[in-house]
Amino acid sequence: MKSCWIQSETKGTSFLFRDVPEPQPKAGEIVVRVRAASLNRGELLAQSAHYKADAPRPAGGDAAGEVHAVGEGVTGFKSGDRIMGRGQGCFAEYAALRVEQVVPVPERLSWEQAAAIPLAYVTVYEMLYPYGKLKAGETLLVAGASSGVGVGCIQTGKAIGAKVIATSRSAEKLAKLKAVGLDLGIESRDGKFAEKVLEATGGEGANLGINLVGGSLFPELVRSLANKGRLAIVGSLDGSKEGMLDLSAVHAKRLQIYGVSNARMSPADRAEAMRGFAREMLPMFGDGRIVPLVDKVFPFDELPAAKAYVEGDAQVGKVVVRLA
Repeated sequence: MKSCWIQSETKGTSFLFRDVPEPQPKAGEIVVRVRAASLNRGELLAQSAHYKADAPRPAGGDAAGEVHAVGEGVTGFKSGDRIMGRGQGCFAEYAALRVEQVVPVPERLSWEQAAAIPLAYVTVYEMLYPYGKLKAGETLLVAGASSGVGVGCIQTGKAIGAKVIATSRSAEKLAKLKAVGLDLGIESRDGKFAEKVLEATGGEGANLGINLVGGSLFPELVRSLANKGRLAIVGSLDGSKEGMLDLSAVHAKRLQIYGVSNARMSPADRAEAMRGFAREMLPMFGDGRIVPLVDKVFPFDELPAAKAYVEGDAQVGKVVVRLA
């Protein structure tokens, strides 16, 4: 079968196409016939040890398709069922996924829309629900909101009933984000936005901040938070892993700062996150409250072009590859 592998290089990563045997399901696994798979910045950038691939390894972290075969002990799924899930090696015609990482695809979604969900929106779930504890009436601030996770935060925040503010260096991207529920977009080419956030919230600040950019925006996000505010550290697109921390602000405002990453999650942690996503968010896709925003779709053979497009930072939402 066709598959695509990834390896780290001095600068970034590269893709390699390979013909490999079709996977056979082990106990607790489902082999899915992949119809679409999404590109995720973490894997492409390979900035952490979790993603670095000095030797080529199967690429692609999530996909949507039909159940092809099930392993011993798998219940609740049968051949032909439409599913989506997380797992390694999803850039391939067939992929083996743990049953704990698979959920049904809502009927209203296309393959491309479904493929845009698993990694991005399970991350959104963890940031906004168990850690962020976002509630209706609160203010959510998303820095770097045009990524798939950023768009997911805006959509989910609105579905919860929060007011959503987002920052971006691009006025054009902010205008597009209005269509998915953004209440206020702040164009910030110099990385300064705290004053506008405070002004928009009557001097109170945001209850939950999402940092998808990195260390360069960390101090400004701290300044933007309300008393008992929470701050999620998720991405480092700016390449900066360090940020100045105003301890007096953390102390005085009783702030909570946390990280969300797949790097050190145990299988039990991953299963718990998927269960929480299925409980809290999957119904929102089923009834149309959230519709994944797919920026662009590429044929599978054009994966290198899709990767270049993502690295060019032109997208608003998710970039997906379609398999025949």
